[in-house]
Amino acid sequence: MVISLPEGPVGQLIVRGLDDRLIQTLKQRAARTGRSAEAKHRIILEQALGPETESFAESAARLRARTPLQKTDSVDLIREDRDRDHGGAKR
Repeated sequence: MVISLPEGPVGQLIVRGLDDRLIQTLKQRAARTGRSAEAKHRIILEQALGPETESFAESAARLRARTPLQKTDSVDLIREDRDRDHGGAKR
């Protein structure tokens, strides 16, 4: 006896412990687009877990926007290091 698996997606995912409001929202969004809740769930997962397309430059720009850089003169940084290494004594 030979058993052949269907082509395409064959995995199954069961998510327990979901809030009823979340399930209802999923069903409503699915209905608005004429899809089943399962199909909508699949689309959401594919979008969330699909390949990342953000380039390194885009990632860097996004991170810079979240954390403003402090502009400090390198002379000040060297002086702080020297003072720290020598117990704050100035020459």
